[in-house]
Amino acid sequence: MSVESAKKFIEKVKTDEAFAQKVKECKDSEARLAFAKASGFDFTAEEIKGVQTELSDDELDAVAGGGCLLMFG
Repeated sequence: MSVESAKKFIEKVKTDEAFAQKVKECKDSEARLAFAKASGFDFTAEEIKGVQTELSDDELDAVAGGGCLLMFG
């Protein structure tokens, strides 16, 4: 599990619209985490939260479309 993997996940969400849509369709944080792991990313909810707090408001808007769709845990 790694913070680096969490950062790569967020970058993929920012750059791959189809991937971002699949993340958005996950019903809850457990489903998002399971989807991330099935997609080859290995991080904990705490690690992704830490990465999200490092993002600027503009970066969060880009990832989440104005809301934080990546909420884990």
